[in-house]
Amino acid sequence: MSARDLTAKPLYAADMFTLEQITDIHDRLGNKGTLGGYLRALRDIGVKAYDSYITDGHSEYFGADGQILVGPAFHETFAIAETCDGDEFLRYMQQAEKGGVGYAEMSKALADNGVEKWTFDTDKLTITYLDKAGNVLLREKVE
Repeated sequence: MSARDLTAKPLYAADMFTLEQITDIHDRLGNKGTLGGYLRALRDIGVKAYDSYITDGHSEYFGADGQILVGPAFHETFAIAETCDGDEFLRYMQQAEKGGVGYAEMSKALADNGVEKWTFDTDKLTITYLDKAGNVLLREKVE
């Protein structure tokens, strides 16, 4: 047995985050104005990162100890465009920043613009938009 094996922290059920915890945090802090607090709260329960898939709105949450938790779909299924027009995507994102866009409407527009998913990093406090090939279309720092 290596020294790493002796010092590794075991993963107990009590250490694992749940969809109920994530939903509670999302209900309290899941909006543009509190996005930094939202990501920090997720980090506090053990979520290191999560991917939200534009096609149906489901998310996959990743913990430090290898935990993966998959959430439910949140809207109808949208086909993801094969390619992304970078200029059009950035124009849409500037429009969306002004507000007044609902989650499903934004997801549809992102799908039409070739965005497969957005990834949230709770340590770096970033949101990264990726196309089907895994290319970074936009990375934003959250305050």
